Amino acid sequence: MPNLKIVFYGTPDFAVATLKTLVENNKNVVGVVTAPDKPAGRGRSIKQSAVKEYALGQNLNVLQPVNLKSEEFQSELNALQPDLQIVVAFRMLPESVWKLPTKGTFNLHASLLPQYRGAAPINWAIINGETKTGITTFFIDDKIDTGEIILQKEIEISETDNAGTLHDKLMTAGSQLVLETVGIIEEGKSATQKQPKSKDLKTAYKLNPENTKIDWKNSGKEIYNFTRGLSPYPAAWCYFKQDDESVSIKIYKSSFEKHIHSEQPGTILTTRKEMKVAVQDGYIYIEEIQFPGKKKMDIISFLNGFEVKKHAKVF
Repeated sequence: MPNLKIVFYGTPDFAVATLKTLVENNKNVVGVVTAPDKPAGRGRSIKQSAVKEYALGQNLNVLQPVNLKSEEFQSELNALQPDLQIVVAFRMLPESVWKLPTKGTFNLHASLLPQYRGAAPINWAIINGETKTGITTFFIDDKIDTGEIILQKEIEISETDNAGTLHDKLMTAGSQLVLETVGIIEEGKSATQKQPKSKDLKTAYKLNPENTKIDWKNSGKEIYNFTRGLSPYPAAWCYFKQDDESVSIKIYKSSFEKHIHSEQPGTILTTRKEMKVAVQDGYIYIEEIQFPGKKKMDIISFLNGFEVKKHAKVF
């Protein structure tokens, strides 16, 4: 059944790549559902989602429901008579919405399901030191990220990837996987498989201030993975203490060097060109840092304008 009527759901840049791929391959996108406009930035000016900006540029029909269960939205959706719905980086759909199309509703998830179900799979894969992850298309059911798998593709995580570079790899590969998934659904060849059951599943918890704070008692490798897994967003953070004053700082880039020493974890050592923090099995070299009210800086620029005193520490 070629030329299926597709309704696409998505909000951030990650979803734009997939929508763009569908449009450029002449798929029949009859509607785009995205988040309502909201104030952003210091000026609190109204900001449109990345998906909305792209969709309007392509003259696509855009829907921005506040409530996905509202009669108004469900009526608009019914009028489009979708054969298929595609979800990429959007909120959970109510059953009355995902059950509507004749060919179902499928989601693109940035992990090899069933591993890393949840809100932040890209970040947690790096934080946990994984060397591979991937992307999965699956039909939505009544739980989160548990539906039957349509296609999967494995992606390597390099030792130097951060959340930003891995996001881009998965975004590009994901858009192609969605296109391939649409193709096999159009041809009626989508043979799905249930997600395998496993006792040691890793979860992609939503990121918050508590689980993005650096624990300087961890090993150097763990802290290195933690900082790159949270860079560039939302960024790993900790407290910097000097002269009895503590402020929260963000660390965007670091490196680790194994070393035997007698320093307490969190102790800061500096030269004119480098800043390193003692950890249990060596030193974390801080390469990009941000102090409150300041821009993100490389460490040399930071040290040129800020004196780190002898007994300064992080915790």
